Amino acid sequence: MDKVMFIEIGMGIDLHGQNVTKAAVRAVQNAIHHNSMPGLRSVLPDHDIHNMKVNVRLAVPADKEKLNLDVVRAELPYGEVTFEVTDGGMLTSSGVVLADKEDKNDLVYVVIASVEVGY
Repeated sequence: MDKVMFIEIGMGIDLHGQNVTKAAVRAVQNAIHHNSMPGLRSVLPDHDIHNMKVNVRLAVPADKEKLNLDVVRAELPYGEVTFEVTDGGMLTSSGVVLADKEDKNDLVYVVIASVEVGY
């Protein structure tokens, strides 16, 4: 990415089920669902939103091998999307194990996302 236009930060949590993908999707949604970029199209090559570049950094606390980036990518419908996955985020206790929520233990997965948009 030659020009970064904005960076948004989000946090996503899976309280029950220990699903790192669900937490990552929520982190990306949290980062992008509170903004609009009406002026971005005017600076993109050919004024086409498909020419924007999106880099997503995910700080993941556990189960990185279970992270489904295709599911996360579906939250970003435009542009060329790339990912960087690093150690981070948080594991903490929910204080309860709920079998009906598919809990394997009482861990809560917290993922942090940084979404960079530019061209």
